[in-house]
Amino acid sequence: MKNLNTFKLIERISTLVRAEERKKLAALGLQPIHIQVLDYLNSCNSYSNTAAAITEYFGLTKGTVSQSLLVLERRELLEKVQDSEDARIIHLNLTAKGYELLALVHADDVFAQAEQAVKNQQFNSIDNALLAALEALQKTHNAPSFGSCATCINFDVEDNHYLCSVTRLPLFQAETDKICREHIPAHAA
Repeated sequence: MKNLNTFKLIERISTLVRAEERKKLAALGLQPIHIQVLDYLNSCNSYSNTAAAITEYFGLTKGTVSQSLLVLERRELLEKVQDSEDARIIHLNLTAKGYELLALVHADDVFAQAEQAVKNQQFNSIDNALLAALEALQKTHNAPSFGSCATCINFDVEDNHYLCSVTRLPLFQAETDKICREHIPAHAA
């Protein structure tokens, strides 16, 4: 069960990061896959900067990759260059504009914010470190915590009855470990 909790924390952090990335990219008229492709091309070697390699790396269809590459090429973020030895191979290279966009997108690195929040702290488990990172990201981006009722500041127990002080509704015991959108971490008080 411990691994499931770790997985859920990682998944929640990933969901939050993706949501923030989508907001930022939408303002630029791009989709997350566009930046992922640019990141990949920035990181791969000269044998792996092809549409086929991108298709394999991301597990996408040729059509999806082709459409993404068209958008990036039209926006002058990458250029296609024919291989000097094998004319059938087309290499994809970032343009100066592509490098500038990557720098702009990564200037506000959400992981750096999370790392700063947990830096120099001692944690007795990976879950506690992940939870601290998640809470830092949520606070930075004003994102709801979606934690379990039992860990919420609004969770009340009266005469062995469970109650949410926000909704003023009773909770079944089985619900006290469930996710709630009204959650505020108890230690946030």
